[in-house]
Amino acid sequence: MSEVADYFDEDRLVDTHEAAIVLGQKPGTLRKQRVYGGGCHYHKIGRSVRYSIRDLNRFKAMNRVASTSEHWAAN
Repeated sequence: MSEVADYFDEDRLVDTHEAAIVLGQKPGTLRKQRVYGGGCHYHKIGRSVRYSIRDLNRFKAMNRVASTSEHWAAN
């Protein structure tokens, strides 16, 4: 597989820094979400935390809204 194809492989696991880039958030935000909840699913492998590209894409899709009133109506 080429490097480009590997990059978009949904089964690929990425670290917190790369996951933050994918989501447009800071790594600290993801760390807080792991403690307090409300964030993307992740994998704990030994002491390492990894996010799958598939879960990141799903999380982005689930949190997509058309307006601010749509967000509040759902909650």
